Amino acid sequence: MIAELGGEAGDRIREINEKYDPRLARYKAPHLTITGSSGVGPLPASATTAELLAALGPIAADTPKLVLRFGPPMRFMQTEIVVLPLDPNGPLRVFHDRVASSGLPFQRARFTFSPHCTLSLYPTLSRETARELLAIRVTMPVVIDRVTLYQTLDPQPSRKLLELPLSGLPEQTPASGV
Repeated sequence: MIAELGGEAGDRIREINEKYDPRLARYKAPHLTITGSSGVGPLPASATTAELLAALGPIAADTPKLVLRFGPPMRFMQTEIVVLPLDPNGPLRVFHDRVASSGLPFQRARFTFSPHCTLSLYPTLSRETARELLAIRVTMPVVIDRVTLYQTLDPQPSRKLLELPLSGLPEQTPASGV
């Protein structure tokens, strides 16, 4: 499950991808991976679209849009990969944990839940390029208003299975003095 990043933040990340990792820019739109490699692993290919919709549809319908802010870039887990991290707590964690406990047969994850958007994945970075990437700041908020599930059977291209809007109402804070 991923959330593609649109708006001003998505446009900025696409520019960064095109400059520092053109292969990544051609291969994938800027996105946040919610399940599949971190927190919970991929789903088996036997999971049907109907099962996914039944388990995840109510969670998405009950979840309001997520407004998130990126932290400063960092190297991902002692690799050459540079990412923009997101806070793994708060509304994003609540959504992730609801998906993880949906009853779907997720496989084992390779990493703990570490939400991020990748800036550079494929190239080996020179010291200067790494310094430039790590100095970048994406300060505008990113709004997650939908999630998409893909079936990935390497080496075949991914196939979109389902797109779910996050359509829950934001929590209301009670008016003071009433």
